[in-house]
Order: sequence, then structure tokens, then C-alpha cells
Amino acid sequence: MRLIYTRSKYTFWIFLGLLTFLSLAFSFYYNSPVKGSVSPSNGASRAWLISRRDTLNAPVIQGNFMITNVKPGNYTLMLEAKPPFRDSFKQDVLVVEGQPTDVGVIEMNQ
Repeated sequence: MRLIYTRSKYTFWIFLGLLTFLSLAFSFYYNSPVKGSVSPSNGASRAWLISRRDTLNAPVIQGNFMITNVKPGNYTLMLEAKPPFRDSFKQDVLVVEGQPTDVGVIEMNQ
């Protein structure tokens, strides 16, 4: 009786490990970065990508930003300004799976 319990216990752990491995192996990884820069370079602190289903962000470092692992879709880009500048927006940023999206230079207004 004890032997059967031990065998089923090992079978359960092997099955659970295999299931975990397969779920990680087939998980989706989106390699579609969105990058750009701001002018002046000290005008923004953070870049945000906003859609109905997702919100992603990354810091602006020396005037440049890159938001990684973006799902394909249509987004609004928001640059969070540092005073005395105002937040800046760019509508309809289209992200295609597996391709980087360069939004160019975003001017920060006072």
C-alpha cells in the first residue's frame, strides 16, 4: 500500500514539473520595442505606452527611452514631463510583432 502512494506521489511531481516546463517554453515573448528620444534631453522623466488592454513604461535616460516587450497593437505614447515642461502625447503608435518601432524625436513644450 505504501509503495503505491509513493509511486503516485512521484508521478504527480513529474507531471507538475513537465507541465510547468511546457507552459514556460510556449509562453509568448514579444520582442517589439518602442524607442525614441525627447528634445530637450532633460524635458521628460518617463515614457508611457497606453492602450485599452495594456500600459507600459520606461525611464527617459539622457533624452532616450526604450519600452520593451510590447504586444502588437495601437498605442498612445505619453511623455511625462519635468517642470517647466508639459506632458507630451503622440497618438496612433502602431506596434508590429517582432519589429522595433521608432517614434523619432518628441519635442517637449513649456
